[in-house]
Order: sequence, then structure tokens, then C-alpha cells
Amino acid sequence: MRQQTTPHILMVRPANFAFNEETAANNAFQSRDGKLTPAEMRERAMQEFDGFVAQLRAAGVDVIVAQDTAEPVKPDAVFPNNWVTFHQEGFMVTYPMFAPTRRLERSDAVIETVLEQGYHSNKRICLETHEATNTFLEGTGSIIFDHQHKLAYACLSPRTDANLLEELCQHLGYQKVVFHSVDAHGQDVYHTNVMMALGETFVVICMDSVRDASERRMLEEKFRETNKEIVDITLEQMNAFAGNMLQVRNTSGQTILVMSSTAFHALTPAQVQKLESHTQLLHAPINTIETYGGGSARCMMAEVFLPN
Repeated sequence: MRQQTTPHILMVRPANFAFNEETAANNAFQSRDGKLTPAEMRERAMQEFDGFVAQLRAAGVDVIVAQDTAEPVKPDAVFPNNWVTFHQEGFMVTYPMFAPTRRLERSDAVIETVLEQGYHSNKRICLETHEATNTFLEGTGSIIFDHQHKLAYACLSPRTDANLLEELCQHLGYQKVVFHSVDAHGQDVYHTNVMMALGETFVVICMDSVRDASERRMLEEKFRETNKEIVDITLEQMNAFAGNMLQVRNTSGQTILVMSSTAFHALTPAQVQKLESHTQLLHAPINTIETYGGGSARCMMAEVFLPN
């Protein structure tokens, strides 16, 4: 039986977290408020990271921590889910990244940190050659995998190319499900994983961001067919990272929906109750990483499904 969730998570402890001008070009979730010096930003990001890892481990999640190197400087190294995925078939996939600074994050040393834990990979699919043609697909930022039904959901944007998604789906034996998502200002949502999170029995999604009625109907039909209860969030909640969640398992087999404290406090009591009918909830304060990095809890976790 194919797994949708795993207790094994890769996280990268950032050495030089910072506001990235390159990614700000199309990430409306980033903010430059000028309240922190670069040194304060780095220190707070590491504190938030360490606290988040401690909470996950206390909940019984197996967290593999790789240490980011100081050189070259990689301001977004804390978000490894964008450049690598580890699949239950034994595949590893490395991805083409929009921002040149983010391409530096692809690291054989980080991959080796995972394999040293006893995991086995028999094939690496290298998509990063597409950077030469300015064609991008940023891992599980761009793609929400339904592993149980072999579906790959993606909202198209400058960072998510439909043809490249189709190429990946052919490698994996998945079917692509593409649509368009925009924010309140009509700007493309840069990553699918800020407007949608898929659990074993539910989906958190900002349907208001999908303006095309036929695409909304198509998504609703897919969720019905795959027995996912829809937990609809507003555009305002999406902006508070309430779509950027990841369901994991702990080593006892219990499922946990992981999110930031910002996201949790944006949810209504009814939404919390509905989610808790499906899974446990865990939230961590990662305000600095969210504010300046423009990514949240889900972006910080790369699932490891490889055979062990």
C-alpha cells in the first residue's frame, strides 16, 4: 500500500538565513520590514529552526537535520523541499530553481546525510538541466503529491511549468492535475503549497484563489473521487500561511498535521475542530522565517519515503 505520510523528515539548519531579493520578484509572501539586522535575522531563524525540530522530535517524528554550509551563502537553505524529493520507489528527484541563489542549495552532502541513515535510492532524476531554458519546477513547493492515487496537483506560475510537470509524472507514473491560483491582487500564487495541503483524508485549500469555475469544479471532483474532505480557507488565511501545512506520522503511527503558529491562529474554531477530526495538530512559532523567507512550516520539511 502506498504511503501518503511518513515519520521521516529532512530539515536543513540554516547558516545564513536572509531576505532574498531574487525570490522576492514573484513571492508576495516575503516582507522586508527593516526591523531586524542581518545578524539578528540569522540568529532568530536558527532559534526558530531548533525549536521547531525539538517540537517535532518530542511528538515522535524522526527528523534528519543537515547543517547548511556557511559558504556559498544560501539565504533560503532552510527550505529543502523545493530542490529534492525522496520517493517510495527508491527515486530521488532534484529540481530546477527559479532563483540562481537557490540553485546553490542542491547538495550531494545533504543527500548523503539522508542516505547515511540507511535509506536506499536506486535512481536519481535530475531535472535541473532545464534551468538552461528558464523552465522551473520547485519540488513540493510546486507540486502537491497524492501518493495514494498517483496524482500531482500544481498551480501554474513562473516557478511551475506544466510541460516539466508532465515529464516528471511520466518518470513517476503519476497523473498531473494543473490549475491556476491567484492572490487578492490577481498575482499568480508562486507555489502550490501555500494555497493547498493534502492529508490522507482531507485537503486544506483556498478555493477563492482558483478563479476559473471549471478548474474549481475539476478540483472538487478529484477530491470527491479520492475521498478528501475539503477544508476551505480564505485568501486572508492563505496569506497567514494556513495552506502551508504538512501531514506527517510519528514513529508510533499516529498522524500529525504540522503548521506554523501563525497558520494555526488564523484558523477558525470550526476549522480546527474539523481538522482535529482527521488528525492531531502541531504548530510552532517561526515568524522570522515566514516574514523574511516567504515560506512556512511545510517548506521547511522534505519527506523521506525511500526504502530503508
